[in-house]
Amino acid sequence: MPFTLQRLLRLARLRLPGWRLPLAVAVLVFLTSWGAMALVEPAGSEVVAPATYWWYFVVTAATVGYGDFFPVSFGGHVVGTYVIVGGIVTLTLLFTELATALQTARGKRLRGVVALDLRDHVVVLGYTPGRTERIVAELTVEPGTEVALCAWDDVAVNPMPELSAVSFVRGDLTHADVMRRAGVDRARTAVVDGRDDNETLAIAVAVDHANPRVHMVAAVRDLGRRDSLRYVNADVQVVQWHMPFLLSEEAADPGLTQVYNELMTAGGHGNTYSVRVPRGLPYATFGECQTAFGRDHGATVLAVRTDDGLQVSPRWDTPVPEGATLYYVAGERLDPALLTGRR
Repeated sequence: MPFTLQRLLRLARLRLPGWRLPLAVAVLVFLTSWGAMALVEPAGSEVVAPATYWWYFVVTAATVGYGDFFPVSFGGHVVGTYVIVGGIVTLTLLFTELATALQTARGKRLRGVVALDLRDHVVVLGYTPGRTERIVAELTVEPGTEVALCAWDDVAVNPMPELSAVSFVRGDLTHADVMRRAGVDRARTAVVDGRDDNETLAIAVAVDHANPRVHMVAAVRDLGRRDSLRYVNADVQVVQWHMPFLLSEEAADPGLTQVYNELMTAGGHGNTYSVRVPRGLPYATFGECQTAFGRDHGATVLAVRTDDGLQVSPRWDTPVPEGATLYYVAGERLDPALLTGRR
């Protein structure tokens, strides 16, 4: 009987692929064993009754064996052995199909061909080895941040499989199908980091079409392309390509790029300056300097440099000795004489 079953399995595997094979084996063993049990068991045997044989078959095939129903003849014991073997084969096939299905699903996710079930996430469009890893590492510093990394077809599998917070989508980054699989319509932020500025512009068009309300951040080599990107989306934040850290910071804190640009642009509304602490400064601590600079000059002190090094936004009781350097934001550079009140 086991030999016959083996031959039948070999034939069935060719004709019944997938989940149908375990089901076919279970049905075959059930019907053949029931018929054989009816032939070898004594007349009136309880185990052969239609109301009980299905239960006997299930517990025996599963190798549980409660013992409430059992064959009494030698032939019945042989048939019971056949049921056990058939049950083991069926379970083996079932678990094999399950493992194959899980492996296939995982393989599809690694290859980036399945739609992602994400919401309120960050979509990164474009992959550059080394650079993108740094951007994603900064994006995922905050707990709970999920990233959908989208790359062109030349990236065969997820380049960051070890990061559980990073899902992968592969395809034409200007195509609506990639936007759909990456869940751009449900994303909170889209980071566009193309291989060149023309590609970045094309991807931005696709993103805006998929979700006009998404917070979009784009990296460009030529800041002159800013107007073209803002023609696509008036609220897009544009950063220079060689400053990838701004991409992640803008993605996490919308509007931060504008603050940086304002601080680093000469002639802006708020420029960053430094001043050495003169003799006779009436403020001994960072907190006193912060209060006086804001109250008297509309300035904000950011950091102090002493012999111990630079401290950005230190505690307010941090001493500010003579000769230290204060870094502050103001509309114009302050005259050191104003700080001591000697002017």
